[in-house]
Amino acid sequence: MFYKIKSVMPLDNLLLLVEFQNGQKKKYDIKPLMSKWQAFKDLNNENLFRLVKVDTGGYGVIWNKNIDLACNELWENGLPFEEIYQ
Repeated sequence: MFYKIKSVMPLDNLLLLVEFQNGQKKKYDIKPLMSKWQAFKDLNNENLFRLVKVDTGGYGVIWNKNIDLACNELWENGLPFEEIYQ
């Protein structure tokens, strides 16, 4: 099953806030990927990291032609995000 993405927002400390089309939000930490795949090390460049956008159809997020993440990765390994209002 695909959990399609509605929106993505870059946060500080190489975190993504991902909102899925079912309304759930998750935080996803990019840092562990940097030790596994060379391409993700480029996201240490804050200007590049902040270019993240939802890929066509909501099946993932993309930064450029070399760096992307599938919606299932973000869903399965993201942590639930709860908004706190003060």
